[in-house]
Amino acid sequence: MRHTGSGTAAAASRPEKGVAIVLAMGVAAMAAMAATAIMVTQSTWMRQRELSAGHAQAQVLVQTGLDWVRVVLSEDRRTTAVDHLGEPWALRLAPVPVEQGELAGYIEDQQGRFNLNNLVSGGKVSPSHLAQFKRLLAVLELPAELAEALADWIDADSEPQPLGGAESEYYLALDPPYLAANRPLVDASELALVRGFDDVVRARLGPFVTALPRSTLVNVNTAPAEVLAATIEGMDLDVARGLVAQRERAYFRSADDFISRLTRGLAVSPGNISVRSDYFLVTMRVTIGEAQARGTALLVRDGAAWPTVIWRKYL
Repeated sequence: MRHTGSGTAAAASRPEKGVAIVLAMGVAAMAAMAATAIMVTQSTWMRQRELSAGHAQAQVLVQTGLDWVRVVLSEDRRTTAVDHLGEPWALRLAPVPVEQGELAGYIEDQQGRFNLNNLVSGGKVSPSHLAQFKRLLAVLELPAELAEALADWIDADSEPQPLGGAESEYYLALDPPYLAANRPLVDASELALVRGFDDVVRARLGPFVTALPRSTLVNVNTAPAEVLAATIEGMDLDVARGLVAQRERAYFRSADDFISRLTRGLAVSPGNISVRSDYFLVTMRVTIGEAQARGTALLVRDGAAWPTVIWRKYL
């Protein structure tokens, strides 16, 4: 009987030991998981801190690059009254090595584009500029009524244009509703709010339009063929491309120089064109390790010794 009792006790103790082992292994696994979680959290925190520091450093370098651009544009204005695509400011900045990364950027003349805010002057639609924008839309194979919708968005009144116009009554019926701006565009990205300017339209228009805070002339030395064709009534795209090819060999030294090279039957008022620019868009990109910073800024050099920042964005 004692033998049998001993065997029974031993048999009963084996499951208890098994349970203890399983519990011990569970505790060890949980401890390991907790340690791993702590290490991952700490590593993630350290990584975020490194990326944050790198991003802050990158933003500082973006600002440094912007200041460098202002020097370039200031010196350019001091030495010449003509702006063309052969000048140093127009060349893309090759990536410049910085500690653990690089800085790159470029400058774009905004007066080589159609200024959307030219559509309205003193709160009223400008018929001549409305016609120019319609010609640009035609060249780009976009609907003419987009011009009327945009004119309504900018002008001060609440009367829709006759072809495709849209005032607040139209926008208030949308979901969500909003009002027409009835003011100049601050940035061309605002087109997303205007009737008809969907993603496809904005992508097509993007390289040819801008939004500047005052009425501007088109710089014929930097405007693409599409903008030249829109600016000069009766000029087709092939003729405009011929002028672009001419200026690559010898830039236009004045508005009169440009007019003298027009083919017979074409004319443009000197009050619509220029060979100098005041507004430039700067884009800078900095990479520090895996951290990146990108900034854009609109600059104006309207007689000031140092170009002024109209607006800037950091991404």
